[in-house]
Amino acid sequence: MTIRLGDIAPDFEQDSSAGRIRFHEWLGNSWGVLFSHPADFTPVCTTELGLTAKLKGEFDKRGVKAIALSVDPVDSHHKWIADINDTQNTTVNFPIIADGDRKVSELYDMIHPNANATLTVRSLFIIDPNKKVRLIITYPASTGRNFDEVLRVIDSLQLTDKHSVATPGNWKHGDDVVIVPSLQDPDEIARRFPAGYKAVRPYLRLTPQPK
Repeated sequence: MTIRLGDIAPDFEQDSSAGRIRFHEWLGNSWGVLFSHPADFTPVCTTELGLTAKLKGEFDKRGVKAIALSVDPVDSHHKWIADINDTQNTTVNFPIIADGDRKVSELYDMIHPNANATLTVRSLFIIDPNKKVRLIITYPASTGRNFDEVLRVIDSLQLTDKHSVATPGNWKHGDDVVIVPSLQDPDEIARRFPAGYKAVRPYLRLTPQPK
């Protein structure tokens, strides 16, 4: 199954380190970050799960739940979690799905035969409260994920969902944003953006980030 942006994230029921997970029910009205790992006790993924645990406060501020996945069983996950907690000086505070039958991996197209015929690639999905897929990133096994970028994208998505703006390249929370080209009525622009804007070009109008 191929997942594209805007698709409804497939629902599933699977065991995890935190018990049985019914995915859509578990998400509720939250945003979600679902990310996969080739196997337990892999070095890059150990650092990533530790980092995710340390970022719980940042995810909570944004109304985001994190959930990881590996094809290994629950008992292996619990042993790995002990290692993660010890080596990364943290406490894993999110579920790790045990996808031994590859059900979730197949639903989310995480098995790439040219990379590895049996293990999941390192994919990450951002899912909104309507259960729509808003971001997909797939990393090579040798490159750790940049969770600052994941948080940046969540900030952008949540901001642009509320306002008629887009975020420019390298945008960070608090930087100027772009008024979308479809918004042309001067009165509406003045109402939406009381701080004014700078028209670099007719199609490129920068304005302070709305609060």
